[in-house]
Amino acid sequence: MSTMALPTRAEDVPAAFAERFNSGDPEAVHELYEERAAFVPESGDAVHGLAEITKENGPFLAIGLPISVHPRHVHVSGDIALLVVDWEIEGVVRSTATDVARRGADGHWRYVIDSPFGAAVAAPRRGAGNCATSHDAPADTDRPRGA
Repeated sequence: MSTMALPTRAEDVPAAFAERFNSGDPEAVHELYEERAAFVPESGDAVHGLAEITKENGPFLAIGLPISVHPRHVHVSGDIALLVVDWEIEGVVRSTATDVARRGADGHWRYVIDSPFGAAVAAPRRGAGNCATSHDAPADTDRPRGA
């Protein structure tokens, strides 16, 4: 377990991510995610769970350069937050993330959905149009809207 504090405010999640990322410690980054979180890489094909998220974050950590984050919007409703964050790994890659974080029973905020390229313009996937599809979520979380 990392000695870095977990965020207690939604607006602190991006800075906590940057601190952990810049430490180079994959375990420290891993602690900022809920166990069943989703990570959406640039391909748009979400992966789920800590092992897969750690694997997806690996190539970014391997660059070995610091990340800088600049929150554009933080919208909180109860224990859920939408984070829109501009980020850059020193001249190598940059984008705008669209992330969802949740405050856990322990009072700390963690990622539920990390979509680092979430605000980037992408071509629609065949058959998906411009709407989200339920195939991106684990089967036990598929629910009709409003349920």
